Amino acid sequence: MSSKDQKVPDEQVAENTENVLEQQMNAEKADAAETENVVDPRVAELEEQLKQAQANERDALLRARAEIENIRRRTELDVEKAHKFALEKFANELLPVIDNLERALEVADRTNETLQPMIEGIELTLKSFINAVGKFGVEVVGDINVPFNPEVHQAMTMMESEQHEPNQVMLVMQKGYTLNGRLLRPAMVAVSK
Repeated sequence: MSSKDQKVPDEQVAENTENVLEQQMNAEKADAAETENVVDPRVAELEEQLKQAQANERDALLRARAEIENIRRRTELDVEKAHKFALEKFANELLPVIDNLERALEVADRTNETLQPMIEGIELTLKSFINAVGKFGVEVVGDINVPFNPEVHQAMTMMESEQHEPNQVMLVMQKGYTLNGRLLRPAMVAVSK
């Protein structure tokens, strides 16, 4: 064989090899495309599940944060109310003392000069006592010539009066008190008809 004859088969072998390689690459690409088509639905399904799981976790996290915030707010309100109204029982026990000091002043003989220092002492004691409980939110309810309010007044009697408009407080028989806006004791009053 001549070298020319050898070149032809070498070229043919090279061409055949290139063709075979090209066919193998095309086959691999086709296999990869088929595999990709098979994997794509599964990957898409898994990605969708992942997105759904992330959305669920995000939702659960937001709900948990909201619940924690609500609990925090409720706790703050409870603590605030506890501070405001912790003195309620104590203040209720002090009200009869105030009433008794006021009654003592009502019946005191102001014409007797020897009793004047004692009367002044009771007045000062009552004033300082009312100021002290006032610092803690206790307020007096018991003005006259104001409209009757069933939330803070207790009508003991109704009386005819030309000096007062109907449904006005004419007389306070016993003062009422509130603690930080909450009624401790209603004022016992006489109301005009």
